[in-house]
Amino acid sequence: MNSLTSILRLLRPSQWVKNVFVFLPLFFSGRMMDVEAVLASLVAFGSFCFAASAIYCLNDIVDVDADRQHPEKCHRPIASGQVSVGSAYLLTIVLAVGAMLLCLLIAEPCRRYGMMGIVAFYILMNVAYSLRLKQVAIVDVFIVSLGFVLRVVVGGVATGIPLSHWIVLMTFLLSLFLAFAKRRDDVVIYESTGERVRKSVYQYNLHFINQVIGLIASITMVAYIMYTVSPEVTERLGTDYLYVTSVFVLAGIIRYLQLAIVDQRSGSPTKILLKDRFVQGCIFGWVVSFILIIYVI
Repeated sequence: MNSLTSILRLLRPSQWVKNVFVFLPLFFSGRMMDVEAVLASLVAFGSFCFAASAIYCLNDIVDVDADRQHPEKCHRPIASGQVSVGSAYLLTIVLAVGAMLLCLLIAEPCRRYGMMGIVAFYILMNVAYSLRLKQVAIVDVFIVSLGFVLRVVVGGVATGIPLSHWIVLMTFLLSLFLAFAKRRDDVVIYESTGERVRKSVYQYNLHFINQVIGLIASITMVAYIMYTVSPEVTERLGTDYLYVTSVFVLAGIIRYLQLAIVDQRSGSPTKILLKDRFVQGCIFGWVVSFILIIYVI
């Protein structure tokens, strides 16, 4: 029987925190007090929440047989029989259509149809990911990272805020770092138990993953520092003190590396964000310092 609680679990609302990336153009542009832009960002956020949940439903449908054999995933709503496959397909369609319809709330036609195009591309890309591409090593991680870039892009389109190459580059690098760290957790499980969490896991190993996340972490940090001291950025925001925020970014990246390599619990970036006090402190410090530098000082 399809209970409301089971349906909500299927939609994975806790994962919607990833969609805060749609607010980055608004935040970095210094327009947090622009009511129209804030409302447009909220529409984009809602649209991506619907789209992401549609993909979660489809993904659980595709993986239902494998999930039933998994000691933890067997409790997922579809795998456990709490939500029928037919109901899950219907939810997928309703949510995907709802994600597109929400875009109609944007008044300006150019931005409205631009949003619809991005959301449609995100859905189609993730359908391909769920059906086949998640089984291809490296490609799977790049698709996940591209999904975060699309969140930022849709936030810029919805508000009419032009995106700098810095925000796109930083979003891609950070999400790539988090995605590879998550794959590291899958490799640890595979090498210690022989259990293949995902089909592409055998194409990775710890030595390769450690080198990759170390490399990406270094590039991300250097790119962020270059962003904070870029003449283009300092002139646009009217401050030379953005480099101060690098402290929190560096501390957050190092902490995440510690969680991934020492504690070996990087399997869910969302759980880390919601539970790890050190990471939360770094994010809080970064946000507060950024607000003070852009909006107050």
